[in-house]
Amino acid sequence: MSDRKYLIAANWKMNPAPQGALAKDSPYRTLSSVDVWVFPTYLDLQPCIEAGLITGAQLGSSAANGAHTGDVSMTMLTELKCRSVLCGHSERRHGRHETNEEVIAQTIAALEAGLHPIVCVGETLKQREAGEEKEVVRKQLEGLPVESRIIIAYEPVWAIGTGKTATPAQAQEMHASIRGLLPKDVRDSTRILYGGSVKPDNAPELLKQKDIDGALVGGASLKPDEFRAIVEAAIG
Repeated sequence: MSDRKYLIAANWKMNPAPQGALAKDSPYRTLSSVDVWVFPTYLDLQPCIEAGLITGAQLGSSAANGAHTGDVSMTMLTELKCRSVLCGHSERRHGRHETNEEVIAQTIAALEAGLHPIVCVGETLKQREAGEEKEVVRKQLEGLPVESRIIIAYEPVWAIGTGKTATPAQAQEMHASIRGLLPKDVRDSTRILYGGSVKPDNAPELLKQKDIDGALVGGASLKPDEFRAIVEAAIG
C-alpha cells in the first residue's frame, strides 16, 4: 500500500472556470483523503485562490524578469499564492515546440520559486508504434533535479483530447518505467499522474494501478459532475 496521496488535477486549458467551481460544495476543493488542484487561465487564478482552491498555473516562464513580452515568471505565480505550475504539457511541447531543455529550465525556475511543478511527459502515436515510448520519456526526464516537490504526469499524446486512452496495463507499464528512472532518494515518494482522456468510466481501473497516483484531467474537468466522479474514484 503506497503512502502517496492521490492528486486529481483539473486542467481547464483556455476555458473559463466551470459554473459553480468556486462554490463551497464544488468538487474542485481538496479533501483530507485526496488532493484536488485546479489549473485555470491566468485570468481566473486570483478568483480561484481567493475562493480557497489549491491553484496552479498552466505555464510559467523560465526567465526571472526582464524583456520577455507576454511571459509570467514563476516568482510572480508564487507571490499570487499559486501552489503549482504545469511544465511541458504536450500541447506546449507539440503545439508551441517547447524543447526538453526548455521544460527542464521551467521546472528548475518553478522549484527556485517554491512551486510544486507538474512535469508532463509522453510519446506520440508514431513513437509508440515504433516502440520508442520509454526512450522518449527517458529523454524528457534527463536533467530533472532531484527534488521531492516534483510531480510527474504521464500523458500519451495520442490519448489527449482524442477519446482514446491507454489501457490500465499500458499506463501502469509506463508509470513503472518512469518510477524506475527517478533517483532512489525520491523514487518511492514521487507522485506520477496519468493524463489522457481520463473520464468517470475509466478512472476507477486506472487509479487502481500500483504506480498511478492520480490524474491530470482535461475535458472532463470542465464538467463538475464528471470531475466529481473522478475524485470519488480516487477516494475509493
